[in-house]
Amino acid sequence: MFSFNQWLRENKVAMWILTVLRVYIGYDWMTHGWGKLTGGFQAGGFLAGAVGKATGENPTVQAWWGTFLENFAVPNAGLFDFIIPLGEFLVGLGLILGCFTTLAALMAMVMNFAFLFSGTVSTNAQLVLMEIFLVVAGANAGKIGLDRWVMPYIRGLFTRNKGSQPKETPTINPTHKTA
Repeated sequence: MFSFNQWLRENKVAMWILTVLRVYIGYDWMTHGWGKLTGGFQAGGFLAGAVGKATGENPTVQAWWGTFLENFAVPNAGLFDFIIPLGEFLVGLGLILGCFTTLAALMAMVMNFAFLFSGTVSTNAQLVLMEIFLVVAGANAGKIGLDRWVMPYIRGLFTRNKGSQPKETPTINPTHKTA
């Protein structure tokens, strides 16, 4: 029986399609991040605007999100001035290079949802849909990329010390008779 999930995770055609999708999404993230890194990005106006969208007759931002923005994000706007452009750039770089692909796609989704929660639709909804495929595909999305070498290396770091642990030696009971 055909399993789309299995196809995404194991098929070579899917691997190539995911690579094109991954590079496209990565380029979009990286260019936006680079523009903000080099253009003097300031999150304060965006955050204040999102807080304002949480009130009124037809609020486009949920009250709980507006409260979070007002009480945490706005007072820490300087932090967001730094982490948003850097996060966008690093997510894009990771996706383009195919390095930590699943993590990069997951972090891209987190940022897209944060932007959507803040009342900015733009291309965020389409990007979330495409990023879902990368996350579900797992390792297959990064096989044509640095993940081919990076992920086995990292797995080896965690399994390298398992062989150095003392093994339990079976004890022999001298009173036990064998057949």
